[in-house]
Amino acid sequence: MALPLTESVLTGVSSIDTMPDAAVLARVLAGQKAALVAVDAAMVPIAQAAVLMADAIRGEGRLIYAAAGSSALMAVADGLELGGTFGIAPDRISLLMAGGLPTDAMMPGHTEDDVDEAKLAAQGICAGDVVIAVTASGNTPYAIEISRLAKAAGARTIGIANNANAPIFETSDVVIYLPTPPEVIAGSTRLGAATAQKAALNMMSTLMGVHLGHVHDAMMVNLIADNAKLRARAAVMVCTITGVDAAQAQDCLARTDGAVKPAVLLAAGIKEVAQAEAMLGRAGGVLRAALTDHGFYD
Repeated sequence: MALPLTESVLTGVSSIDTMPDAAVLARVLAGQKAALVAVDAAMVPIAQAAVLMADAIRGEGRLIYAAAGSSALMAVADGLELGGTFGIAPDRISLLMAGGLPTDAMMPGHTEDDVDEAKLAAQGICAGDVVIAVTASGNTPYAIEISRLAKAAGARTIGIANNANAPIFETSDVVIYLPTPPEVIAGSTRLGAATAQKAALNMMSTLMGVHLGHVHDAMMVNLIADNAKLRARAAVMVCTITGVDAAQAQDCLARTDGAVKPAVLLAAGIKEVAQAEAMLGRAGGVLRAALTDHGFYD
């Protein structure tokens, strides 16, 4: 019986358990590198996915990550970072993991087959939402059912899988096929397949942030500065973009309650916070456009 690529045995590693430590690690690392190369084949659909995600956030929709097992851990890691990195409100992100988010080191495998749980989890998905379903095999019942129900509800769907012609793709508006080679440990998709998934998710959400205007000169200008490190980073961004000194930057940030974009506009010469916020509104939240309208780049 032909095995899917994610379950196949990689040639050249059959005796890995007899190899010296350094040789084992070298093969694991080679597998990670090969997995990342596979992402090159998906650049176009990854960009398409980012557009769908940005459209959902611009509107009233949510980003809904749906997955099981290792794939869910990759999806959850991406979703949890969107608030701190890009200031996306928590109620605009939903994390659906088969069996629920783990609270300890126990992650049972049988939950990925629970279609009834998927039906319950999918309640409330509606048009305007974007569902990102991630499954290495492409055949995980939990992820497939949520994608199917989301499609039926009028939501847009993104399917990420590591096997060609995966069933998850049948209900995916955007198909992201990551052709990773067989795993160094056969079937252990927490290795190469998950690495490729994480890279693709990073790319999607980062490009989404760019489209939303939350990235300016490689800086995350829509971050939520809720700790000392991020408050310092926010001040550096205001200084870097406008050329003001640290004291002026901190004063501007104090006036905007830590919001970087309007603080930059204050540092660039706008007198009132309300005026800065109105300028950003007219610019669609894009700081560069607001600064250009202000004549900052003339």
